[in-house]
This record gives sequence, C-alpha cells and structure tokens, in this order.
Amino acid sequence: MTRHPYGGRCFRQPNVAIVGAGLAGSECAFQLAERGVGVTLMEQKPVARSPAHRSDGFAELVCSNSFRALAVTNAVGLLKEEMRRAGSLIIGAADRCRVPAGGALAVDRERFSRGVTQRIRSHPCIRVQASIVERIPDGRPVVLATGPLTAGALAEDLERVLEAKQLAYYDAISPIVRADSIDWQRVFRASRYGKGEDAAYVNCPLNEVQYHAFVNRVRAADKVQPHGFESVRYFEGCLPLETMAERGPLTLCYGPLKPVGLVDPRTGRRPFAVLQLRQEDADATEWSLVGCQTRMTRGEQRRVFSMVPGLESAVFERFGSVHRNTFVNAPLALDDGLQLRGAAGVYLAGQVTGVEGYVESAATGFCLGIMLASKLNGQPEAGRPPPVTALGALLRHLERATSSYQPSNVVWSMFPPLDVRDGVKPPRGRAQRRQVLVERARSALDRWLEGVQAKPMSRTAPASAESRLGPL
Repeated sequence: MTRHPYGGRCFRQPNVAIVGAGLAGSECAFQLAERGVGVTLMEQKPVARSPAHRSDGFAELVCSNSFRALAVTNAVGLLKEEMRRAGSLIIGAADRCRVPAGGALAVDRERFSRGVTQRIRSHPCIRVQASIVERIPDGRPVVLATGPLTAGALAEDLERVLEAKQLAYYDAISPIVRADSIDWQRVFRASRYGKGEDAAYVNCPLNEVQYHAFVNRVRAADKVQPHGFESVRYFEGCLPLETMAERGPLTLCYGPLKPVGLVDPRTGRRPFAVLQLRQEDADATEWSLVGCQTRMTRGEQRRVFSMVPGLESAVFERFGSVHRNTFVNAPLALDDGLQLRGAAGVYLAGQVTGVEGYVESAATGFCLGIMLASKLNGQPEAGRPPPVTALGALLRHLERATSSYQPSNVVWSMFPPLDVRDGVKPPRGRAQRRQVLVERARSALDRWLEGVQAKPMSRTAPASAESRLGPL
C-alpha cells in the first residue's frame, strides 16, 4: 500500500498510464483514482500545445463553452444526469462553473479548466507527467485519450497498430466577441420559448432584407482553404456557416439563425432571423456567436458579422476556425471494453473513439475508468453500464458495425426500443415515450451504481487536504 502526501491511500502502485488530460483523460484518471487505482497521467502541456489550445490547463474547452441541453427529455441531458449521479469529475466541475445559458449547461471555460486541473493535480492517486508522447507507451494497461487532434508520430503509431488508415473529419469553432463592443440598443435578451434564465442569450434580429444580404456575403466571402492532402469531411452536427449557406438561401434561418420561440420586445413580433450570442465567462465580458463556426478568413469574419444588427463594431476575442479531427472506426477497432482489438491492454477514450461532443467524450472516459477499475478488481462484468442507460447506449453506438461509421452525439435512437418486456406498453406520443425511456434508464442506473459506486479516495484524506483543492 502506498502512502501519499495528503494522507490518502492507493491500493496499488501507479499501474495505469493515461495519455492526454482533456475531458476524457481527466475523467478516466479520476474514476480510476477514486477506486484506489494508481494513475500516471501524461500530458504534453506545458511542454507543447496543439494549434487549437490556448492555455496549460487540463480539460480545456476548445470550441463552445456549452455542454448542451439540461432537460432529461433530451438524450444528452439524461447522459449528464447519469454522470452527475455517479460522481463525474467533469459534470461536477461544469455545474460549479455554470453561466446563464437558458436550458443549456454552459460554463466559464477558464474557471472550469482550472477547477479540473486542481482536482487532478491534488489527487493522491494521480501522478502527472509533462511529456510529449510519440508512440504508444510500452506499459499495460494504457489509455489513449489524446482527443480529436491526435496527430504526428503518435497517430502514425496508432495507425500501425490498427493496420488501417484512421478516418478524419473537420470540426469548427465559433467566434467570440467582447461584450463592450456590442451595440446593446439593437439587441434583446431572451431564451427561446422563455426556457431557463430570461437573460441567457443576446439576440441580434435580422429582417428579411438584412438576412439575405448576410447570406449572400457569407457565400461570397474568402475562405481558408484546406491543405492539398486533407480530404474535407465535416461532421453534420457542426457544419461551417458557409457550408450551410451553400445548401440554400433559407438554410440558415431554419438552422443556427432560426427565430422560432423568440419575440422582439420592441416590435412584439418574431424576427425573420436571429443570430444568438451566448455568455462565455462568469463576468459576461465575452459572448460567442452561436452556430457560427466558419472557415472564413479573419478579415471576412469582421466584414460579414458587422452586417448583423448589434455587431457593427464588434471586437473579436477569438475568430472562428476549422480544425482536423481524428477518430477510429470503433466497431472494427475496439472491443466492448474500449480496448484495441489488435493490441491487448491498449484502450481508447474520448472523441478519438468516434463520439461527438464534450459530454459524450467525457462519458467514454468515465465509463472506461469504471470498467477498467472493475476489471483490475476482478469484477469485469460489474463495470459496464446497462444498455438502457444513456451511458450504455453511447457505448452501444461504438459497437454498431456500419458501412460508413461516423461520429455522433448521444441520441435516442441509440437506446434499445421499448417493448412489453419492460412492463409497460410503449406510448404513442414522442414525449411520453421519452419519459418512459428516462424512467427505465434511472431504474437501471440505480442498480448499476450499487456495484460500481466509488468510495472516494480524496475523501479519505484529512479535512485540510480537501481544502487544498481550492474552489472551482
């Protein structure tokens, strides 16, 4: 048994190596450590950063600051509830760092990353090692949680093990503007359908003429072109603004600029289109342009978005961009424990497995941490979440063989269908069916938690040790 500085104890010497301290890697490390398994967490920061990262903190949110819908009648809302109830590091930190976002869970990203980093670095069973990893480490078990930007020598080594080319697609980042550069006389605060906090979103209304002029400018704008060796394959759930605009003149007003559920209090009517801004930080000094991820050049972004009422003089804290994401064909590459079929003891977690979204990425690390801890404790069957839960349904997605495997957020179609064996006749209405799915998932989660709930290692330390973690 190993003693640690804060008085906590690990049941084993560090024997699980995790590469990458993003959402999935941090969550996986925490779940293992909370179950007494020693972890060596290898992170390239501060030695190096990927092109998309700006800080040296763990679990840095590169794209949006939103963890999406809170309501459990939304599949990702249920996924968050399950992780929250089961002791997720990531969802717990997000709850503590929440900023107004209507019916969504959005966070102050700097405070969020700082809180996760503190918890990881302070845990008695986690040793952090700053290093650039260029090949799969020799020790077993090892978890690769290097995220959607896995590249270079490590990506080549992973391809060598897979004996097949990895698949790639492109993800996009929305611009962020300064609050003091918004013309507050031309915008209004409201959440769609009045859900959540009334002031959660800032809405820039466009009339029909303004909207079509905006769309035409988006389509004509200069774009950053991909490199010649890059084959562009966008994720449908996060298309660049200009890609959507090319699909038709009204695509944007049925997509990210849709006005449904919003009424301009100055006119008493619904605008023709609305560009929404979402609060980025706790002090509300930065606002992101919702759904406006783009490949437009920086100069074009200034010109195009200045056409939107309220953003005529906007000052950009961050411009939108598009970056390459990497993922494996999970049904072929991974077994049901997220282990590479061609390399025993090598596991994957996060977006590299082919899930999409912050919550889903963290969920794979969460599940892997619990499943791997159960396996090391001699109870491999206890760790896997039931398929009727959102956690289990997400893992089912990674096992579904298909001719064209694509990344996906968690959706209701991943859940096993309802039938009479569930003890209830499947309702006809969509809302009623979803509520039954939620109750079924909650019951299954309760039973599962009885076998996998951690006895937190961090709580075995003296009270003074807990205070050293600091506030999130």
